[in-house]
Amino acid sequence: MPDSHSAHTLARVAIVGDGRVGRAVASALHAAGVEVHGPLGRGATAADAQVVLLAVPDAEIGAAAAAIAPGALVGHFSGATTLEPLAPHEALGIHPLTTVVASTSFDGVPAAVAGSTARALETALALAGVLGMEPFEVHDDDRAAYHAAASIASNFLVTLESFAEDLAATAGVPREALGPLVRATVANWQAHGAAALTGPIARGDDAVVERQRAAVHERLPERAALFEALVSATQELAGRPPAGVAS
Repeated sequence: MPDSHSAHTLARVAIVGDGRVGRAVASALHAAGVEVHGPLGRGATAADAQVVLLAVPDAEIGAAAAAIAPGALVGHFSGATTLEPLAPHEALGIHPLTTVVASTSFDGVPAAVAGSTARALETALALAGVLGMEPFEVHDDDRAAYHAAASIASNFLVTLESFAEDLAATAGVPREALGPLVRATVANWQAHGAAALTGPIARGDDAVVERQRAAVHERLPERAALFEALVSATQELAGRPPAGVAS
Protein backbone atom coordinates (compact mmCIF):
# COMPACT_ATOMS: atom_id res chain seq x y z
CA MET A 1 0.00 0.00 0.00
CA PRO A 2 1.17 3.60 -0.55
CA ASP A 3 3.17 5.12 2.30
CA SER A 4 0.99 8.00 3.54
CA HIS A 5 3.71 9.28 5.88
CA SER A 6 6.08 10.00 2.97
CA ALA A 7 3.47 12.20 1.29
CA HIS A 8 4.20 14.97 3.79
CA THR A 9 7.84 15.19 2.64
CA LEU A 10 6.86 15.76 -0.99
CA ALA A 11 5.35 19.23 -1.03
CA ARG A 12 4.72 20.83 -4.43
CA VAL A 13 5.55 18.14 -6.98
CA ALA A 14 5.26 19.16 -10.63
CA ILE A 15 4.81 16.75 -13.52
CA VAL A 16 6.06 17.84 -16.96
CA GLY A 17 4.68 15.80 -19.84
CA ASP A 18 1.01 15.13 -20.52
CA GLY A 19 1.29 11.58 -21.82
CA ARG A 20 0.33 8.23 -20.30
CA VAL A 21 3.08 8.20 -17.67
CA GLY A 22 2.59 11.83 -16.68
CA ARG A 23 -1.14 11.42 -16.26
CA ALA A 24 -0.86 8.13 -14.39
CA VAL A 25 1.76 9.43 -11.94
CA ALA A 26 -0.08 12.74 -11.39
CA SER A 27 -3.30 10.88 -10.64
CA ALA A 28 -1.61 8.41 -8.28
CA LEU A 29 0.28 11.12 -6.37
CA HIS A 30 -2.86 13.23 -6.05
CA ALA A 31 -4.76 10.22 -4.70
CA ALA A 32 -1.97 9.71 -2.14
CA GLY A 33 -2.39 13.27 -0.84
CA VAL A 34 0.58 14.91 -2.58
CA GLU A 35 0.17 18.47 -3.92
CA VAL A 36 0.63 17.97 -7.67
CA HIS A 37 0.96 20.61 -10.39
CA GLY A 38 0.27 19.34 -13.87
CA PRO A 39 0.81 17.45 -16.00
CA LEU A 40 2.42 20.59 -17.46
CA GLY A 41 3.42 21.06 -21.08
CA ARG A 42 6.98 20.55 -22.27
CA GLY A 43 9.09 23.65 -21.76
CA ALA A 44 7.49 24.46 -18.40
CA THR A 45 9.82 26.01 -15.82
CA ALA A 46 7.88 24.64 -12.81
CA ALA A 47 9.30 27.52 -10.80
CA ASP A 48 7.20 26.91 -7.67
CA ALA A 49 7.87 23.18 -7.37
CA GLN A 50 10.27 21.49 -5.00
CA VAL A 51 10.34 18.29 -7.05
CA VAL A 52 9.86 18.20 -10.83
CA LEU A 53 9.27 14.89 -12.60
CA LEU A 54 9.81 14.76 -16.36
CA ALA A 55 7.44 12.34 -18.09
CA VAL A 56 8.81 12.98 -21.59
CA PRO A 57 10.46 10.79 -24.25
CA ASP A 58 14.09 9.90 -23.55
CA ALA A 59 15.40 12.11 -26.35
CA GLU A 60 13.66 15.14 -24.85
CA ILE A 61 14.76 14.73 -21.22
CA GLY A 62 17.78 17.04 -21.56
CA ALA A 63 15.80 19.87 -23.17
CA ALA A 64 12.98 19.55 -20.64
CA ALA A 65 15.47 19.59 -17.75
CA ALA A 66 17.21 22.68 -19.15
CA ALA A 67 13.92 24.60 -18.96
CA ILE A 68 13.35 23.85 -15.26
CA ALA A 69 14.01 26.70 -12.83
CA PRO A 70 17.07 26.18 -10.59
CA GLY A 71 16.66 24.84 -7.08
CA ALA A 72 14.26 21.95 -7.61
CA LEU A 73 15.04 18.27 -7.50
CA VAL A 74 14.49 17.03 -11.06
CA GLY A 75 13.72 13.46 -12.03
CA HIS A 76 12.70 11.30 -14.96
CA PHE A 77 10.91 7.99 -15.47
CA SER A 78 13.23 6.47 -18.07
CA GLY A 79 14.62 3.00 -17.64
CA ALA A 80 17.40 3.39 -20.20
CA THR A 81 18.58 6.96 -19.56
CA THR A 82 21.12 7.85 -16.89
CA LEU A 83 20.83 10.91 -14.64
CA GLU A 84 23.36 12.81 -16.76
CA PRO A 85 20.82 14.67 -18.95
CA LEU A 86 19.29 16.18 -15.80
CA ALA A 87 22.48 18.09 -14.90
CA PRO A 88 23.11 20.56 -13.38
CA HIS A 89 20.01 19.85 -11.29
CA GLU A 90 20.09 17.58 -8.28
CA ALA A 91 18.71 14.52 -10.04
CA LEU A 92 16.68 11.41 -9.43
CA GLY A 93 15.18 8.60 -11.47
CA ILE A 94 12.17 6.33 -11.00
CA HIS A 95 11.40 3.64 -13.56
CA PRO A 96 8.24 1.59 -12.89
CA LEU A 97 8.93 -1.93 -14.13
CA THR A 98 5.53 -2.31 -15.78
CA THR A 99 3.55 -1.20 -18.79
CA VAL A 100 1.93 2.15 -17.98
CA VAL A 101 -1.47 3.35 -19.13
CA ALA A 102 -3.39 6.36 -17.83
CA SER A 103 -5.27 4.21 -15.30
CA THR A 104 -2.22 2.26 -14.05
CA SER A 105 -2.04 1.47 -10.35
CA PHE A 106 1.55 1.47 -9.12
CA ASP A 107 0.75 -0.43 -5.94
CA GLY A 108 3.22 -3.31 -5.63
CA VAL A 109 5.02 -2.48 -8.88
CA PRO A 110 8.82 -2.92 -8.74
CA ALA A 111 10.69 0.27 -9.62
CA ALA A 112 14.33 1.13 -10.33
CA VAL A 113 15.38 4.26 -8.44
CA ALA A 114 18.51 6.40 -8.53
CA GLY A 115 19.73 9.70 -7.13
CA SER A 116 22.71 11.96 -7.79
CA THR A 117 22.86 12.83 -4.07
CA ALA A 118 21.70 11.19 -0.86
CA ARG A 119 18.80 13.68 -0.70
CA ALA A 120 17.78 12.91 -4.28
CA LEU A 121 17.84 9.16 -3.66
CA GLU A 122 15.83 9.64 -0.46
CA THR A 123 13.27 11.61 -2.45
CA ALA A 124 13.08 8.91 -5.13
CA LEU A 125 12.48 6.32 -2.43
CA ALA A 126 9.83 8.55 -0.81
CA LEU A 127 8.04 8.97 -4.14
CA ALA A 128 8.14 5.24 -4.74
CA GLY A 129 6.75 4.68 -1.25
CA VAL A 130 3.90 7.14 -1.76
CA LEU A 131 3.00 5.42 -5.02
CA GLY A 132 3.07 1.99 -3.36
CA MET A 133 6.03 0.77 -5.44
CA GLU A 134 8.70 -1.71 -4.38
CA PRO A 135 11.95 0.16 -5.14
CA PHE A 136 15.43 -1.15 -5.84
CA GLU A 137 18.48 0.98 -6.64
CA VAL A 138 20.10 0.84 -10.09
CA HIS A 139 23.30 2.85 -10.65
CA ASP A 140 23.99 4.69 -13.89
CA ASP A 141 26.73 2.21 -14.86
CA ASP A 142 24.17 -0.62 -14.65
CA ARG A 143 21.36 1.20 -16.43
CA ALA A 144 21.88 -0.29 -19.91
CA ALA A 145 22.07 -3.86 -18.58
CA TYR A 146 19.00 -3.32 -16.41
CA HIS A 147 16.96 -1.92 -19.29
CA ALA A 148 18.12 -4.67 -21.65
CA ALA A 149 16.92 -7.23 -19.11
CA ALA A 150 13.54 -5.50 -18.98
CA SER A 151 13.33 -5.52 -22.78
CA ILE A 152 14.19 -9.23 -22.91
CA ALA A 153 11.58 -10.01 -20.25
CA SER A 154 8.82 -7.99 -21.93
CA ASN A 155 9.47 -7.03 -25.57
CA PHE A 156 11.32 -10.18 -26.58
CA LEU A 157 8.68 -12.29 -24.87
CA VAL A 158 6.06 -10.81 -27.20
CA THR A 159 8.33 -11.61 -30.17
CA LEU A 160 8.72 -15.18 -28.96
CA GLU A 161 5.02 -15.69 -28.35
CA SER A 162 4.23 -14.24 -31.77
CA PHE A 163 6.50 -16.94 -33.24
CA ALA A 164 4.54 -19.56 -31.30
CA GLU A 165 1.26 -18.00 -32.43
CA ASP A 166 2.25 -18.06 -36.11
CA LEU A 167 3.42 -21.67 -35.97
CA ALA A 168 0.31 -22.77 -34.06
CA ALA A 169 -1.85 -21.07 -36.70
CA THR A 170 -0.42 -23.42 -39.35
CA ALA A 171 -1.99 -26.27 -37.35
CA GLY A 172 -5.30 -24.43 -36.90
CA VAL A 173 -4.63 -23.62 -33.23
CA PRO A 174 -5.68 -20.11 -32.07
CA ARG A 175 -3.47 -17.79 -30.01
CA GLU A 176 -5.89 -17.99 -27.09
CA ALA A 177 -5.16 -21.69 -26.64
CA LEU A 178 -1.53 -20.88 -25.80
CA GLY A 179 -2.42 -18.31 -23.12
CA PRO A 180 -2.83 -20.66 -20.11
CA LEU A 181 0.49 -22.36 -20.93
CA VAL A 182 2.28 -19.02 -21.16
CA ARG A 183 0.81 -17.79 -17.87
CA ALA A 184 1.68 -21.04 -16.06
CA THR A 185 5.23 -20.97 -17.43
CA VAL A 186 5.80 -17.39 -16.34
CA ALA A 187 4.42 -18.16 -12.86
CA ASN A 188 6.67 -21.22 -12.56
CA TRP A 189 9.72 -19.26 -13.76
CA GLN A 190 8.99 -16.48 -11.26
CA ALA A 191 8.83 -19.05 -8.46
CA HIS A 192 11.65 -21.37 -9.51
CA GLY A 193 13.85 -19.65 -12.10
CA ALA A 194 15.59 -21.92 -14.62
CA ALA A 195 14.37 -24.99 -12.71
CA ALA A 196 10.94 -24.32 -14.28
CA LEU A 197 12.26 -25.54 -17.64
CA THR A 198 10.31 -28.52 -19.03
CA GLY A 199 9.85 -30.07 -22.46
CA PRO A 200 11.81 -32.27 -24.84
CA ILE A 201 15.16 -30.46 -24.52
CA ALA A 202 15.06 -30.68 -20.72
CA ARG A 203 14.20 -34.40 -21.05
CA GLY A 204 16.90 -35.01 -23.65
CA ASP A 205 14.35 -36.17 -26.23
CA ASP A 206 16.32 -35.33 -29.37
CA ALA A 207 13.90 -37.14 -31.69
CA VAL A 208 11.05 -34.81 -30.70
CA VAL A 209 13.26 -31.75 -31.12
CA GLU A 210 14.20 -32.96 -34.61
CA ARG A 211 10.53 -33.30 -35.58
CA GLN A 212 9.89 -29.78 -34.26
CA ARG A 213 12.84 -28.51 -36.29
CA ALA A 214 11.48 -30.08 -39.46
CA ALA A 215 8.05 -28.53 -38.91
CA VAL A 216 9.53 -25.06 -38.41
CA HIS A 217 11.74 -25.33 -41.48
CA GLU A 218 8.77 -26.50 -43.56
CA ARG A 219 6.10 -24.09 -42.33
CA LEU A 220 8.00 -21.00 -41.18
CA PRO A 221 11.41 -21.17 -42.84
CA GLU A 222 11.97 -17.47 -42.19
CA ARG A 223 11.96 -18.29 -38.44
CA ALA A 224 14.32 -21.25 -38.68
CA ALA A 225 17.35 -19.28 -37.48
CA LEU A 226 15.40 -18.04 -34.46
CA PHE A 227 14.31 -21.59 -33.65
CA GLU A 228 17.89 -22.87 -33.86
CA ALA A 229 19.14 -20.08 -31.60
CA LEU A 230 16.42 -20.88 -29.05
CA VAL A 231 17.20 -24.59 -29.16
CA SER A 232 20.89 -23.89 -28.58
CA ALA A 233 20.22 -21.49 -25.69
CA THR A 234 17.75 -23.92 -24.11
CA GLN A 235 20.20 -26.81 -24.38
CA GLU A 236 22.75 -24.69 -22.58
CA LEU A 237 20.22 -23.77 -19.90
CA ALA A 238 19.30 -27.42 -19.46
CA GLY A 239 22.95 -28.41 -19.25
CA ARG A 240 22.66 -30.66 -22.28
CA PRO A 241 25.04 -30.74 -25.25
CA PRO A 242 23.62 -30.25 -28.76
CA ALA A 243 22.40 -33.43 -30.46
CA GLY A 244 25.32 -35.51 -31.72
CA VAL A 245 27.88 -33.84 -29.40
CA ALA A 246 29.49 -36.05 -26.78
CA SER A 247 29.12 -34.91 -23.20
